[in-house]
Amino acid sequence: MNLEHITSEVCKIATEGGHFLAKERKVFQRNRVEEKNAHDYVSYVDKETEKLLVKKLSVLFPEAGFVTEEETIKTEEKDYCWVIDPLDGTTNFIHDNAPYCVSIALTYKSKPLIGVVYEVCREECFYAWKGGNAYLNGKQISVSATNDINKALVGLDLPYNDKEYKPLMNHLMDQLYGKASSIRVNGSAAMSLCYVAAGRFDIWCEAFIKPWDFMAGAIIVEEAGGRISNFEGQELLFNNHHIVASNNTVIHDEILALIQPFFSFIK
Repeated sequence: MNLEHITSEVCKIATEGGHFLAKERKVFQRNRVEEKNAHDYVSYVDKETEKLLVKKLSVLFPEAGFVTEEETIKTEEKDYCWVIDPLDGTTNFIHDNAPYCVSIALTYKSKPLIGVVYEVCREECFYAWKGGNAYLNGKQISVSATNDINKALVGLDLPYNDKEYKPLMNHLMDQLYGKASSIRVNGSAAMSLCYVAAGRFDIWCEAFIKPWDFMAGAIIVEEAGGRISNFEGQELLFNNHHIVASNNTVIHDEILALIQPFFSFIK
């Protein structure tokens, strides 16, 4: 299997999906749609983008199954599987805020082989394949070298619908505020992972996450020289719902040390 060739084709497909999102955003009228049901409109955009991606990816690699956020195609358990989020950063999309993106991963037995993330607003395509390094619009990228939490730009994404994680995230904010160089909330897990890979974030974590949110970004971080783990510091698995991604310096373990006392109460 030529992973580099497949990655190149997936980049084209993700870009096409991104262009569809950009076109739909131009005709999106937030106030008018919210009076009806904003969720319905966004679901239409999600589902139509997903259908486009599924159609193209099915032709590219017919043997692979699919795991998708919008479930426009039946999930099939196969060794090879496409893991898709057609619109990561939905709230950003609704409010015409960057970033939002298309995220596509190809996995083998639940481990990522390929990751492609296309950010619509800046037209940035991040991608990686196993053993092939990580890239942004054709140029190789790598994580930062920051090894001091006081100088680190920390990314946090906050689970809006899972109250059991609220004490943990409040604790993290309390511990990091005034200690880290600065804290950012991106609103897109896939993009936050790519920001770690490109050195824009030094470390990032989220407490409630799904595989279509992180699979593509995870391999991009790893191929850029970064580190990915769950909140217990273990290998990130397909069914994990919590993640830390970093530049693979001591700050990864420092964040884990802040997380673990609280996390032990909510596992």
